[in-house]
Amino acid sequence: MASGRPLLLPSPKTPASPYPPRPPFSDLPKPISEQPNPNPNFNPSMDRPIPYSSSKRSGSSRSKASSGRNSIEGSDSSGPITTTVGNIALAGSGFSSSNRRRYGSRGAGSEGLASQREISDEDARLIYINDPEKTNEKFEFAGNSIRTAKYSVITFLPRNLFEQFHRVAYIYFLVIAILNQLPQLAVFGRGASILPLAFVLLVTAIKDGYEDWRRHRSDRIENNRMATVLVNGQFESKKWKNIRVGEIIRVCANDTLPCDMVLLSTSDPTGVAYVQTINLDGESNLKTRYAKQETLSRMPEEGGIEGLIKLEQPNRNIYGFMANMEIDGERFSLGPSNIILRGCEIKNTTWAVGVAVYTGQETKVMLNSSGAPSKRSRLETDMNREIILLSLFLIGLCSIVSTCAGIWLRHHKDELNLLPYYRKRDFSEPEVGNYNYYGLGLEILFTFLMSVIVFQIMIPISLYISMELVRLGQAYFMIQDAKMFDEASNSRFQCRALNINEDLGQIKYIFSDKTGTLTENKMEFQCASIQGVDYNSRKDPLDEQDDHPVIVEGQVLRPKMKVKTNLELLNVLRSGKESEEGHNVYDFFLALAACNTIVPIIVETQESGVRLIDYQGESPDEQALVYAAAAYGFVLIERTSGHIVIDVRGDRQRFDVLGMHEFDSDRKRMSVIVGCPDKTVKLFVKGADSSMFIVIDKSFYSDVIRATETHLHDYSSLGLRTLVVGMRKLSGLEFEEWQSAYEQANNALMGRASLLRAIAVNVESNIRLLGVSAIEDRLQQGVPEAIESLRQAGIKVWVLTGDKQETAISIGYSCKLLTSEMTQIIINSNSKESCRKSLEDAKAMAKKISALSASAINNGDLGSGRVPLALIIDGTSLVYILETELENELFELATGCSVVLCCRVAPLQKAGIVALIKNRTDDMTLAIGDGANDVSMIQMADVGVGISGQEGRQAVMASDFAMGQFRFLVPLLLVHGHWNYQRMGYMILYNFYRNAAFVMILFWYVLYTAFTLTTAINEWSSVLYSVIYTSVPTIVVGVLEKDLTRRTLLKYPQLYGVGHRQECYNSRLFWLTMADTLWQSVVIFYVPYFAYRHGIRDGSIDVSSIGDVWTMAVVILVNLHLAMDIIRWTWLTHAVLWGSIVATCICVIIIDAIPQLPGYWAIFHVVSSGLFWASLLAILVTALIPRFVIKVFIQHIRPCDVQVAREAEKFGNSSESTAVDVEMNTIRRER
Repeated sequence: MASGRPLLLPSPKTPASPYPPRPPFSDLPKPISEQPNPNPNFNPSMDRPIPYSSSKRSGSSRSKASSGRNSIEGSDSSGPITTTVGNIALAGSGFSSSNRRRYGSRGAGSEGLASQREISDEDARLIYINDPEKTNEKFEFAGNSIRTAKYSVITFLPRNLFEQFHRVAYIYFLVIAILNQLPQLAVFGRGASILPLAFVLLVTAIKDGYEDWRRHRSDRIENNRMATVLVNGQFESKKWKNIRVGEIIRVCANDTLPCDMVLLSTSDPTGVAYVQTINLDGESNLKTRYAKQETLSRMPEEGGIEGLIKLEQPNRNIYGFMANMEIDGERFSLGPSNIILRGCEIKNTTWAVGVAVYTGQETKVMLNSSGAPSKRSRLETDMNREIILLSLFLIGLCSIVSTCAGIWLRHHKDELNLLPYYRKRDFSEPEVGNYNYYGLGLEILFTFLMSVIVFQIMIPISLYISMELVRLGQAYFMIQDAKMFDEASNSRFQCRALNINEDLGQIKYIFSDKTGTLTENKMEFQCASIQGVDYNSRKDPLDEQDDHPVIVEGQVLRPKMKVKTNLELLNVLRSGKESEEGHNVYDFFLALAACNTIVPIIVETQESGVRLIDYQGESPDEQALVYAAAAYGFVLIERTSGHIVIDVRGDRQRFDVLGMHEFDSDRKRMSVIVGCPDKTVKLFVKGADSSMFIVIDKSFYSDVIRATETHLHDYSSLGLRTLVVGMRKLSGLEFEEWQSAYEQANNALMGRASLLRAIAVNVESNIRLLGVSAIEDRLQQGVPEAIESLRQAGIKVWVLTGDKQETAISIGYSCKLLTSEMTQIIINSNSKESCRKSLEDAKAMAKKISALSASAINNGDLGSGRVPLALIIDGTSLVYILETELENELFELATGCSVVLCCRVAPLQKAGIVALIKNRTDDMTLAIGDGANDVSMIQMADVGVGISGQEGRQAVMASDFAMGQFRFLVPLLLVHGHWNYQRMGYMILYNFYRNAAFVMILFWYVLYTAFTLTTAINEWSSVLYSVIYTSVPTIVVGVLEKDLTRRTLLKYPQLYGVGHRQECYNSRLFWLTMADTLWQSVVIFYVPYFAYRHGIRDGSIDVSSIGDVWTMAVVILVNLHLAMDIIRWTWLTHAVLWGSIVATCICVIIIDAIPQLPGYWAIFHVVSSGLFWASLLAILVTALIPRFVIKVFIQHIRPCDVQVAREAEKFGNSSESTAVDVEMNTIRRER
């Protein structure tokens, strides 16, 4: 290239095409909030690559190019925009209109997750562009039809039954039902024995079938949506389900992508397509994807594009993509920035054309559509222990019956032929034979199996479905709780997992993210240190934002968000950049406006002639910095892949984006290379202080660096988020070397990510320090009060954050996590040995402090009390501790501290900290966060809570519960958690009692019928006992019961300790319940037995009549037992409780009124005598007196916290002015 040739030539306008041109300024894109969301059901996370360009334009072709992009280059008083860089050594770089390149290191961040090996032919998928027949010739790739439904008409019954029988209890009842079908073991009617299991299976199948029908309907709607596909050289409409791999697809603005496709061209002349992933991850911020320059100018309908794409096989890695493309013999690489995934929407781009590479079930979205890991509640796990005990008890009862039956048969072996109720011989035939007698051994075995059938309800099958219904009801009331409704986001509480509601009442450890969880994640620029000068808005006077309107074609553009400005800084800027101070401030704010990935969106307003600039970005920090730059007069008004336009205090200037290295977790900084209007090339860099000071040129301005470090520490101590900003001028030779190296790295097929990262590190060196920005991320409302309540409840709150230590400590004090009384133990180590020594020293100090505290208390100095400890540890130290032998040392130290604060931790380290507690204790853990970096922690904890915040929906999608604010944890745990735990614990014990009482009545009866396992209670009453007679009241009580009011539970957080101490469900309560059950069953059986013994002997009353007495007595008794324990009565509780007794009476009457069933008219006979009513009254009084006496005794002699608080409620409500002191049990201290 000749030296005199213009250097930054613009990209020529894309050849004429039938696509609609990009609209001019008069029709700029609408705000994001006004654009439709056609499919809100997709929610996997997405990558965020940004294109990089070195687009060179000349003034003569500017007007032509402007029609092909979203330009606001109108002619106004500000004059033309400078578009050249000058004769620096770019001439040999090959910048021509046919060879446009974009540079950057996005691959360093994203492609590191992709495969680093070369794609071999055996492992690759070959796609012939615009030739689906040849593409699918060798292997028929998956069609684009998706299926999220689990069942079909044919597979529904077998698959659903298979899934349901994963519950061992169901298999148990199935075996029982099968045994009852055998003639030798038939105790109940064959239909009656199957009914309970069939009812449970049917209810579950109906629920599953309805949910799957909805999925089928959603799939049908999705598959029949229309897309525009190239067919025979013309674009035609085609249903999504008919799209094939290799076909070329055109997508217009606001359209949703039907499949994963590689971009070929877009309406933007530089190949950029703006993408919104709100359907995938809930984020409304725009991301950018780009087409390769080699395919950008080819028109598919003119037959202008043919080629081969070799790419990796379908995989779940949505952050990476590795492929290469061959066009006209030239091969070049493809990365994550070149592919758009299914479910994304095209925004601010008139059209985009791409080739389908993954379709249907092979798209990355569908491969990632699995839900969060299934979790099981602690209470249900503990319940299995009692079910095993009941099973052993059942085996014991059956063994007793079968053994006694064998003894009885042996003792009466000579009388068996003559006994009226036990016929050994069959005399109906000429040849006398045995009559259903199989010998002593088999008779004992059959008796054992028949006993299992008769006593089967000892294991309550109805308990499982009752628990599901109760959890559903509890979830409904949690969702409807107005105290957990977030007005700011207009979102309700979400219950995404229905099987762990009761775990909310037993949480001991809370692991919380900081940014967006404790804080709002709404950043506000506060102050800056520029070249060692502290411009602190907290000390200097503030001013409302200076009005810096941008006038384009008669339209006034203003930033959407106003930022308060520092008067001193404004005065420096007004004085111009001639002075050194003014020049430094100018470069600092120019860096803030240029070094980012923000996309300015023009928003209409009601005010005529005025529009707002809404800065859309992937990071709230970047948005805050760009708004701050705009407030000081550096207004970003346009961004394309090739350039940005910034209005610098009224002078609109264009900067060509020559390259960009985005932020990645290794470098912890980002940089942009821009061609400036003053014909220079500059590199702007910003990042964390830990990564920036190692690339700062410290040979000059050492005093500036020291002052800046001091200001940095001061800002961090105030809880502000800091970024260090720097710049460097690049010579032509340096830029050419960078450009050449980048091209080689970007085209590499092996190790591309590491090569790009190395290039970024190489260019980001010898940086001149510009200054430090400080952003405030304010605490959410009610966070300090919430943490204090949780601490009083005996819950330990640990904060795990990626922020620097000073910032985290400052926030810790602000939210009352840290207090001045605490002794801080800080561990910052850089090796395993130093970590070991730090842990040993910390444990020794903690032991010494604990001993001193104990000594002070023993000496009567109660004022000293226990000195709380706070452990503060950084991520570097955790690298050497987690998954090593030092974990136990950390565990012992951390559990002895009141607070643990982990700084600079990575996502997997967060999960490791949760696992540290979860795997070594029986304490329940809860993790709460709002971002994708919290997903591992949320899924590791026993209970995961997602915050619907500013960082997308990844955390919400992985969580068990979701809500809008951290403070909602208080009502969630202290109120709903307490209620749910108390209700579920009582319901499980009540179900055990209810069924065991019925079984014991049958057992006592067997003892008086020669162990023949005949039953006096009608078989249909046995079946309906757990379904109709007693099931509904326990479900309603499990949903509505409240042992204490919300106000009391919030006033006394110590009441949450009920769950920690397992007061509502434990082995002691189980055995007490079984003892009470044994007593009540004895009373129910023997009171009628002795009352009617003469009638039984003289035949005036039959067995069916006394069976009805037992049925009525046990149903009324178990319902009154429940009524004794109900605290909060409602009309619904009354209705179901007394209604169950009435329903039992009606059912018994109907059963006894059917002539075909045994016991015809028995109930009418028995209730006609006064003895029935006297027996019933005697049963109820005698059975409940011991329980009543013990309850009264315990409540008056040794009341628990809940009983004390209930008394306080009772007397406190009568006189609000009377102070009621409630002494609670001491919170159990950790070892």
